[in-house]
Amino acid sequence: MTTELSTHDAEYDARNDDLKIWVDGALVQKDDAKVSVYDSGFMLGDGMWEGLRLYDGCWAFFDEHMDRLFDSCKAVSLDIGKTREEIREILDATAAANSATTDAHARLMITRGRKAKPFQHPKLSRWGPTIVAIVEHSKPAEALAARGIRLATVPQVRGLPTSQDAKFNSHSKLNCVIACLQAEQAGADEGLMLDPHGFVNTTNACNFFIVRKGEVWTSTGDYCMNGVTRQKVIDLCRANDIPVFEKNYSLYEAYGADEAFLTGTFGAQTPVAEIDGKQIGEGKAGPMTLRIRALYKELVARNVAAQT
Repeated sequence: MTTELSTHDAEYDARNDDLKIWVDGALVQKDDAKVSVYDSGFMLGDGMWEGLRLYDGCWAFFDEHMDRLFDSCKAVSLDIGKTREEIREILDATAAANSATTDAHARLMITRGRKAKPFQHPKLSRWGPTIVAIVEHSKPAEALAARGIRLATVPQVRGLPTSQDAKFNSHSKLNCVIACLQAEQAGADEGLMLDPHGFVNTTNACNFFIVRKGEVWTSTGDYCMNGVTRQKVIDLCRANDIPVFEKNYSLYEAYGADEAFLTGTFGAQTPVAEIDGKQIGEGKAGPMTLRIRALYKELVARNVAAQT
């Protein structure tokens, strides 16, 4: 069964048909952007990535994204071989090659690189990392804000850190892909995933929040990727006297929420219309979601102004 929307649906932009993409030190045409079948990212999902958003020529919250990228790569002994400023230069060059200044989205991918043989051991990656940057002209589909996302609770859970820590923004996303497939098969847009104890955690693509009686709730963060936008929303709530809680809660509280929304670098704050066929609030962005969206927009503007 196919569905109409996902949290990453964008308005069509013909400029993306002929992009230039950064691949290992060179800008190449989209159709020529290729990596080896021996690449550890392709072969094993051995790599890390970041999604960044370009506003008025500046990468929003660049430092926070680099913190996560460099911490993740260090944790898995993946030497990027670049400084943070060199990464920024790659992103800037790719954006400039595509005349992208705003409403643009970057996917920066770093893998352990090409392997000598098609086997697992990381020592077989002997030529340094593969670095790819894609910068697309990308504006979230207006229907996302108008209709909202339909979620279905799925059996695929976010696991314990001792299996694969969900805080890694790794190329290994099969568990999220399975969750998305399970949601589609249930007739929803995306999957709402629980943690190993059965508490509400995250979706297959974004962090998840609910609003109950003027309070904003999200998961503890123990079993999900701690998104940059997630943290910015928590910080904004604290700075603006909005009660916010990182806590365990069940589907009981989620079903009875006044509002629910997702956070992510691409869509910022996306309303949730329903969960498991149950309408959430008015089935669209509620007053708290709209307030947080406005506060976030102001925060982005201040972050951009600080870089110029």
